[in-house]
Amino acid sequence: MSSSDAAPPVEPVDPAEPVGFTVDLTGHEMTRRAHVMAALGDDWDPVEALRGEEEAYDLLYSGLDEEQQRLYDSLVAAGVLPRRPAVPPRRAAKP
Repeated sequence: MSSSDAAPPVEPVDPAEPVGFTVDLTGHEMTRRAHVMAALGDDWDPVEALRGEEEAYDLLYSGLDEEQQRLYDSLVAAGVLPRRPAVPPRRAAKP
């Protein structure tokens, strides 16, 4: 390697100074979304999936005993959980 091919000297960088750094992930994000949609398949129904989630939450928060209801109410009041419509208590499964 000749002296004319040598890279210019690198200036020292102050480690306390932030360094400009950007990465464009647009292409990666589009690929990720395409893979997600392919994994979900053609028969995926987002409305039905949401309905199933709501039914699961209804089951989760139904049939609470007094202490569980008190805790649930305090979490709702604190804004940790959203207020859900009243759900009738769960009935025991019939044998």
